[in-house]
Amino acid sequence: MARSIDPLVVGKVIGDVIDTFVPSVDMAIHYSTRQVTNGCQMMPSATAQAPEIHLSDKSGGNNLYTLIMIDPDAPSPSEPTLREWLHWIVTDIPGNSGGSEMTSGFPRLNELIAPSKSCGRELVPYMGPRPPVGIHRYIFVLFKQPLTPFHITPPTVRSNFNTRYFAAQCGLGLPVAATYLNAQKEPGSRRR
Repeated sequence: MARSIDPLVVGKVIGDVIDTFVPSVDMAIHYSTRQVTNGCQMMPSATAQAPEIHLSDKSGGNNLYTLIMIDPDAPSPSEPTLREWLHWIVTDIPGNSGGSEMTSGFPRLNELIAPSKSCGRELVPYMGPRPPVGIHRYIFVLFKQPLTPFHITPPTVRSNFNTRYFAAQCGLGLPVAATYLNAQKEPGSRRR
């Protein structure tokens, strides 16, 4: 009998960015009508706008989640000297989100008087994939937030972000879901 290998292991997401974990939340990431599946190829132009996030937490609780999007291959897969490049952080995403309430219009942290529990809170604004050279992995990692009051200071720079360190500093523990897409520079596009 053939044994399947986790695509997160094959794509070196587990190892390069996160440690082995047991998925416990269903997460779907959609750019327009296309769902991100592990290792799928997407054009940067199709990912210019923030995606829709759909979560299904079967535990039945009122859990909140933090989503991080990073590029571990910046500026190039052969020399990732800026690993990990931070593309997005959204906090306070409700565990049973879906459909129209989870759009890309997350409120920015500095625009909020009180956190929006309906769709999450954008801590670091979305930056779409713009790989300058080679095929880059763009990884979405979901963490369950602690039940205690949860406050995160936004990172001041996007380069050399460390997902493991960030999760440890914020008390997030291991991921509960992850997926990734691949993208490369489109023909005729300019460098970032």
